[in-house]
Amino acid sequence: MPVDDYAETDEYAVAETERLLGRERRVEDQDENTLRPTRWADYFGQTKVKDNLQVFIEAARQRGEALDHVLLYGPPGLGKTTLAGIIANELGVHLRITTGPAIEKPGDLAAILTNLTERDVLFIDEIHRLNRSVEEILYPAMEDYALDIMIGKGPSARSIRLDLPHFTLIGATTRAGLLTAPLRDRFGMINRLELYSSEEIGQILQRDAAILNIGLDASGRAVIAERSRGTPRIAIRLLKRMRDFAQVRGTGVINAEIADFGLKALEIDARGLDATDRRLLRNMVEMFGGGPVGLDTLAATTGEDPVTIEDVYEPFLMQIGFLAKTPRGRVLTRLGWEHLGLPCPAQYERKLKGLGTALRGTETHDFSDGEQLQLEIDP
Repeated sequence: MPVDDYAETDEYAVAETERLLGRERRVEDQDENTLRPTRWADYFGQTKVKDNLQVFIEAARQRGEALDHVLLYGPPGLGKTTLAGIIANELGVHLRITTGPAIEKPGDLAAILTNLTERDVLFIDEIHRLNRSVEEILYPAMEDYALDIMIGKGPSARSIRLDLPHFTLIGATTRAGLLTAPLRDRFGMINRLELYSSEEIGQILQRDAAILNIGLDASGRAVIAERSRGTPRIAIRLLKRMRDFAQVRGTGVINAEIADFGLKALEIDARGLDATDRRLLRNMVEMFGGGPVGLDTLAATTGEDPVTIEDVYEPFLMQIGFLAKTPRGRVLTRLGWEHLGLPCPAQYERKLKGLGTALRGTETHDFSDGEQLQLEIDP
């Protein structure tokens, strides 16, 4: 089942797809396939991952071997599927795409694996959602390039082993902490995709605007890039929305004035926060004096589901240093107060120190998926 035809059904995905700034794939992102680069020269950002993969791919090509298995993890919309396509293209082999939830039975996986040819690339998106019985079939396939199949039932049942062609499995996940240790250990290359810088997003916007025949000048490109949350999928989505504003309210070219007007109309501010993000911060100030406040209490006052707050809204607010976690609950940082246009009270900073929240140096925050994030908070 192609990744493009698949949509998650959990609360996290539903909440994301309802937001313009959500990183999950939406129906309006259907032209992503035409925009995806197929070679390294057109792929911007993720420099460390790209440089290392280029070395590994070239070494595998010179030896005439299949590339070792690759795990790509990070937030949605950062280019995991795109990287899989480039890897297959650089290796000169076929790419087979499927998703974890689409492989319901061991027989489904067996059918996919037996149809691969030598050195093919199999891409499994959301690999952390594989059925446990399917995952166990995958272990010998990844390690020994063999498939163990049970024939018959009861006392007459017997196991046979089928040899598989040497292939490359590329697994992609947004929640690396949910992967089982045996599966994770069988990947030879594990790469985390980071958020993109504004300059890298600008390069992506310039290329995609040319492909989509959208007029975009440097000033408009800079405004969109700054508010895209470091995510190419969001940047492309905003680019298409700004095209509409430029067509109706402007001269057809997206400049800084049109981009600023359009993003204000969509309630997206200069840091890429939407109305829901700001409502979350404002509730913390108006009802709880900036915190600390527990997750369930915050969910009740905002009308949002606790899982949605923790998985959808909090990560980005923590990444930009507006929100922090303490043993007693969530607190707004000084940067969060200032973004709302409010001065951070001196007694509030003293309260944060008493809660064990450092206002200097580095803080480490644990996410529900097991990943950690370090924040630099200036004094």
